[in-house]
Amino acid sequence: MFMTTARNTKTWLITGASSGIGLALAEAALRAGERVIGTARRVERFSELRATYGDQLLALQHDVRDTAGAATVVQTGVERFGHVDVLVNNAGAGQIGAAEEITDAALRDMLEQHLFGPAAYVRAILPHMRKHGSGAIVQMSSQGGRMSFPAVGSYSAGKFALEGWSEALSGEVAPFGIKVLIVEPSRFRTEFNASDVLKTATADAMYHNVTGAIRANMADADGMQEGDPQRAAIAIREMVQSTDAPLRLPLGAEAVRNLTRTYQRSLDDVRKWAELSASADFPGVPAAVRAF
Repeated sequence: MFMTTARNTKTWLITGASSGIGLALAEAALRAGERVIGTARRVERFSELRATYGDQLLALQHDVRDTAGAATVVQTGVERFGHVDVLVNNAGAGQIGAAEEITDAALRDMLEQHLFGPAAYVRAILPHMRKHGSGAIVQMSSQGGRMSFPAVGSYSAGKFALEGWSEALSGEVAPFGIKVLIVEPSRFRTEFNASDVLKTATADAMYHNVTGAIRANMADADGMQEGDPQRAAIAIREMVQSTDAPLRLPLGAEAVRNLTRTYQRSLDDVRKWAELSASADFPGVPAAVRAF
C-alpha cells in the first residue's frame, strides 16, 4: 500500500544510494527524519537501512543505464511519499584505459551511466518539480568533469558531458524555482577504486610508460582516499539548503587545488593567445551582443 507524507517533510531520490556518497546522503536524510527513495542494482544492499528506518526508506532496484525505467522510479516514489524535493544523480562507476584501449561499447557505457541515465531522471522529475514550483537537482560529477589526464578519458567524457548539459539545465529550470548543483569530488573513501567496481580496459604495452603509473595509483588508492563521505554529505546538504549556492561545488581539498590550477592555466592560455584568437573575426565587424 502506498502512503503520502506532509509536504514540509523533505523527500530525496538518490540513485546509487547503497554505497559511497549516495549512502552517506541517504543516511543523513533518514537521520534527520526525512524520506529517501534509494535505487541500486542490488536492492538487497538496503536491508540494514530498511531494518533501521522502515517506511522512511523506499528501496528500488534500478540500473541507471535503464533510461526507460527512470520514469517508473519517479512515479513510484511520488505515489509513496507524495512529492520529491531533491534528486541526486549519484550512480556511476570509474573506468581506466587509454583512448586506443577503450572500445566503443566501453565508451558508450560511461556516457550511459553519467549522461543518459541522469538525463532520464531529470526529464522524469521536472514536471513534478515545476508543478510545485521548487526542487533541487544534484548532479554528482567529479574533478574529472573539469580536467582530465591519461587513462581516464572515457570516464571524463561522461562527466564533462554531464556538466555541460547540467549548466544549460540550470538556466532552463531556474525560472520555475528549481536549482541545479554540480558536485565535483576528488578522491573519497568509497568503493569507486575497488577492483570489482573500477572498470579497467585491457592494457596495451605501447602505453605502459604513459598510463602504467596511473593504473597502479588508481588501484592502490582503494581504502586510502582522503575524502570522507559523511563530511561530503554534510557539505552537499548545506548547499541544497543554501539560497546562494554556486552552480559547481568542488568537494575535497584535492579538488580545490586541482581545479584552481586548471582554471588558472586555462585563463592564462586565453590571455596569451587572445590577439590571435580575436584575429579570426571579419575586420571591422562589431561583436554580436547576446542575451546570455
